[in-house]
Amino acid sequence: MRWLIAFMLLAQQSMASEDIADQYPASPLYSKPIEVIPNVWSAIGATAPPTYENTGHNNNLSFIITGDGVVVVNGGAAYILAEALHEEIKAITDQPVKLVIDENGQGHAMLGNSYWAEQGVPILAHVDAAHEFEERGHMILEGMKRYNRDKAEGTFLQGPTETFEDKRIIEMGDYRIEVLYLGPAHGPGDTQVWLPKQSIVIAGDIAFHQRMLPIFEDTIALDWIETWETAFEPLGVTYVIPGHGTPTNMDQVRRYTHDYLVYLREKIGEHLDNGGGLADAYYVDQTPYSHLDTYEELATRNAGRVYEQMEFE
Repeated sequence: MRWLIAFMLLAQQSMASEDIADQYPASPLYSKPIEVIPNVWSAIGATAPPTYENTGHNNNLSFIITGDGVVVVNGGAAYILAEALHEEIKAITDQPVKLVIDENGQGHAMLGNSYWAEQGVPILAHVDAAHEFEERGHMILEGMKRYNRDKAEGTFLQGPTETFEDKRIIEMGDYRIEVLYLGPAHGPGDTQVWLPKQSIVIAGDIAFHQRMLPIFEDTIALDWIETWETAFEPLGVTYVIPGHGTPTNMDQVRRYTHDYLVYLREKIGEHLDNGGGLADAYYVDQTPYSHLDTYEELATRNAGRVYEQMEFE
């Protein structure tokens, strides 16, 4: 109970926000890492899109201090962010970083691999995430350079050095770490890092709650719902470190991820039943979620993509 109360207080104190450019001016990181539960830390990113002001740190960069080394989750969006995270780790523990796990193939997960590779640290990702980064890496890097300008210095394309398909079990120090691919969700190779003994999951982009989730061209909402119901929810998680936003619990991420996807499909389904077309589908009612960060950027796009998926179901 004591740690549950502390967990909630830490989450409240470290609220990510679209409206705050930088919570940690002394560092390139958007915010200083917090200890979510004993030995599991996360530097919570902004819930805004990546900008020069937040250095592209708009996702969560987490790490586990195992007793026999440190496991980092996410390379970060740039060399400078990975280096800054490492400085924070070294201020907390003398244990070396022994592994980096990328949660997907997006830039904010993989571009900082360039720093970790220079340190000789192995980098693990799902095979589909590795393929995504290989195919789109140059475009992702150039996009980061446009907003990050001088802060992009030192960043180069570095994919994972190891891949897995369904699961990778890591026994390190006092921890059993299960690196999981549970099925299709937000994007190719979405990866969850599950600590069963501690009942905490570093969920990656399968789970959102403070910012609206984005539906990409290759995001199939129905598949995401199925993966959630058949594989993610049954983990029986107590603590969730989502891909974006502060640490929370399963009820919160279910409400704003699974339930949002179900809601949007229902609204688009009603629209289709009434003979509605794509032009009007963009404007189906999503006001129950209008308080979420990035709502203005994503709501209409999400509706259009779900319409395109459901039109010929």
